[in-house]
Amino acid sequence: MPENRRSQVVTQGVQRTPNRAMLRAVGFQDSDFIKPIIGIANGYSTITPCNMGINDLALRAEAGARAAGGMPQLFGTITISDGISMGTEGMKYSLVSRDVIADSIETVCNGQSLDGVLAIGGCDKNMPGAMIAMARLNIPAIFVYGGTIKPGHLDGKDLTVVSAFEAVGEYSAGKIGDEQLMAVEKHACPGAGSCGGMYTANTMSSAFEAMGMSLMYSSTMAAEDAEKAESAEKSAHALVNAIRQQILPSQVLTRQAFENAISVIMAVGGSTNSVLHLLAIASTMGVPLTLDDFETIRARVPVLCDLKPSGRYVATDLHRAGGIPQVMKMLLVKGLLHGDALTITGQTIAELLQDIPDEPAADQDVIRPWDKPMYTAGHLGILKGNLATEGAVAKLTGIKKRKITGPARVFESEEDCLAAILAGKIQAGNVIVVRYEGPRGGPGMREMLAPTSAIIGAGLGDSVGLITDGRFSGGTYGMVVGHVAPEAYVGGTIALVQEGDTITIDADARLLQVHVSDEELAQRRAQWQPPAPRYTRGVLAKYAKLVSSSSLGAVTDLNLF
Repeated sequence: MPENRRSQVVTQGVQRTPNRAMLRAVGFQDSDFIKPIIGIANGYSTITPCNMGINDLALRAEAGARAAGGMPQLFGTITISDGISMGTEGMKYSLVSRDVIADSIETVCNGQSLDGVLAIGGCDKNMPGAMIAMARLNIPAIFVYGGTIKPGHLDGKDLTVVSAFEAVGEYSAGKIGDEQLMAVEKHACPGAGSCGGMYTANTMSSAFEAMGMSLMYSSTMAAEDAEKAESAEKSAHALVNAIRQQILPSQVLTRQAFENAISVIMAVGGSTNSVLHLLAIASTMGVPLTLDDFETIRARVPVLCDLKPSGRYVATDLHRAGGIPQVMKMLLVKGLLHGDALTITGQTIAELLQDIPDEPAADQDVIRPWDKPMYTAGHLGILKGNLATEGAVAKLTGIKKRKITGPARVFESEEDCLAAILAGKIQAGNVIVVRYEGPRGGPGMREMLAPTSAIIGAGLGDSVGLITDGRFSGGTYGMVVGHVAPEAYVGGTIALVQEGDTITIDADARLLQVHVSDEELAQRRAQWQPPAPRYTRGVLAKYAKLVSSSSLGAVTDLNLF
């Protein structure tokens, strides 16, 4: 893109007088027309604590851009709260919102010929949505994370939003009463910020820091702390510098950057959703990346951080212990990070990490020393087998039982599955199958935090398996496998499973298999018919028509022609 493409447009000749007249109405003075025009994509919303503090950050970034010699212009983007929509029909719109966000940012930035964009987001899909847009636009860009929520406290324990979902399962199993359930609800989310554990929001913010598209330390800051607003201002300064130097996303979002992100995600024990989102961003940027790459990196990167959902600590604890830069420096020293990868600041990863200690401080145990990791290999495994010929994604750590073989309990929706769990109809040794929840079949690939939390709350987390062509929340843990591809709606084998079929989930062999002969599966496939679309108009219908397989990132603009 040419430097200052918007400012060039508005200063060229008499024919541009109407353009300038419109801009004068929003505050432009004569000298502003030669400045780089910066879009600030503001994900502010009071619909979710994740985004309710973002407007202050946008205003701080606006001031920073102006002070650095840019001309900022704010515009809004949407958000969907996964935590609020979880377990409802509304969750079908969550992944869809990723593409709506990407489309909206692309539309404004190209429609107004902006020179650069600073995007501020909090809830899960804000981040990958913004990054997909940045990859499409390929103009100087930086992401500002809205910040993490501080933990809630009850009876001496830290709480997160997942605590509330698990409390529902405990309540249904008779382990806690009304008073305790209400106490958890009231204390789980104490203020502004995204979900506090290493769930999807904090995972993606950490990935973007590792990729060089966000400033160092910014991914684990608390939303309500002063340093978060300071970081937003510094990010605006960095963006103005990137515009002047014409540092583009295509120079930052390289194959090296994606490998760095995957390595950090493995080291911090990040969300399964990161697989889907990184595949989508890479696809948009034109960087070759497959599910197999995650498995390759998993095998060589240990889990270094003791973080929720399966560990003890939250993102603010990680921040105090040294944050993502400390984790990155440990990986760099061991040759597991590309130090020569460029960042949006114009510096390389190695240059930014130069003064970080090689090992974490001894007075904390959030980040483990290299020789005492939580696990010797990464936690996000890619499972394959006749149930997932394209692949499926699972967290392989934090589970006591590494292999389960048992009878299938088949459900055609998340609601039916949850009802069965809460009614006590699921027994130890069962393998739950939730299907027609994939990108096309759902549509929207809902997260299954309600069923998985109910399983944990009922005390069945180590004895029951669950597989689905839908997704899992970043807060999910246990013997669960998601992103099964091909999905049921397009005739994947998961559509052919019958009640009582024997299924094996093997974490060590990375195997997902239904023990039915090829001949029997062929007969079932010949009799199978795809169900009628659940939606025929509106955004969900459009999404179902366009979306690709989850193994390709569930993108909506692949092979359109």
